[in-house]
Amino acid sequence: MLEPIAAVREFLERGGDVLTWIGLVTFVMWALILERLWYFRRVHPREAARVGAVWDRRSDQTSWYAQRTRELLLSQIKLQLDQFIPMIKALVALCPLLGLLGTVTGMIEVFDVMAIAGSSNARAMAAGVSKATIPTMAGMVAALSGLVFSVQIERFARDEAQRMEDRLAHH
Repeated sequence: MLEPIAAVREFLERGGDVLTWIGLVTFVMWALILERLWYFRRVHPREAARVGAVWDRRSDQTSWYAQRTRELLLSQIKLQLDQFIPMIKALVALCPLLGLLGTVTGMIEVFDVMAIAGSSNARAMAAGVSKATIPTMAGMVAALSGLVFSVQIERFARDEAQRMEDRLAHH
């Protein structure tokens, strides 16, 4: 049980402080992705049925007031479907930028070692190189994993909003 924790701790130490931030951003991003998946599977079907029932109970579906009611219902559904999607997309974009920050801070450490010990001490530079490459890799992996799901979530929200528009068409 302690061995995986020690491995994670060593990985974080080798990657530097920026890696902790990448991990935090990735955790929040995935929490929001999982929330959206849960919402789409568990909550949205009930909400769509409720909105459909409200619309179907209307005797008048063609008047100006009925169309404003339809727009209100569709707007509420779209807001619920799109909730957190911009935040997820922003976090996906932030991951590689944090990785780049890790690269820069790691390279600064390499240059500091070179200034002090000279360029012939490869062992002394290895820690800085590690801090330069690990956050870059971690930021890219986090961004790619989030990108795949954010695109699917955005597409589902758009398609579901269109289905609701079709569902609430006047008869």
